[in-house]
Amino acid sequence: MKLAFVIPAYNEEALIGKCLESVLAEIKRSGADADVIVVNNASTDRTGEIAASFPGVRVVDEPKKGLVNARDAGFAASEGYELVANIDSDTIVPEGWLDVVMREFSKDSKLVCLSGPYVYYDMALHNRVLIGLFYGLTYLIYVLNRFVLRVGSVVQGGNFVFKRAAWAAVGGYDRSIEFFGEDTDVAVRLSKVGKVKWTFGLKMKTSGRRLEKEGVFRTAGTYTLNFFWVTFRGKPMTKDYTDIRPQ
Repeated sequence: MKLAFVIPAYNEEALIGKCLESVLAEIKRSGADADVIVVNNASTDRTGEIAASFPGVRVVDEPKKGLVNARDAGFAASEGYELVANIDSDTIVPEGWLDVVMREFSKDSKLVCLSGPYVYYDMALHNRVLIGLFYGLTYLIYVLNRFVLRVGSVVQGGNFVFKRAAWAAVGGYDRSIEFFGEDTDVAVRLSKVGKVKWTFGLKMKTSGRRLEKEGVFRTAGTYTLNFFWVTFRGKPMTKDYTDIRPQ
């Protein structure tokens, strides 16, 4: 299976290099047939320049700022790939990540999307413990929504892979969603055409800057509110969000 990494990036000159180093190292280690697309999303810093300096990385520009706009532009650029891995520019792909992806999609032809949790590598221990408890609740909600209520599933934004054909079949990205709820929209709509699996086996390292800045409980509350709003109402409740970048 041929896979494309799609990485949206807005003013991420401080972290995009580490992200790409991890992606390219994992592709080389695994031997997977994979390429990398960075979407330079209206950046005003050196994000695009840094990304383009990595051999084999393709940079596409999306002048309309917004996470979903960037993901959609990357999706359009991924034509010809069976799988699209959607990660973020502040993530670090751990060793073995592609092995899990390829194994899960190879063993189940009905699987259309695979996702898993974040590991916040730069957060204080007490916050990581709280997040661990939150992910325990997330798994319970995943089981309830997917297997009991059958109203959707769970997808972690910045750590999910879907079959390109399946996403095209359900209409692709909804650009009216700016930030919160984009991952739940993916989960709900793809659940209508196949299996959407969330597993602790697919962990992704990422920066905890948003959680540290806005607070774990406040951020978790916002995500949870929009999760249920998109699941049962079809649209997120929260439209406004704050851009948080390393100082």
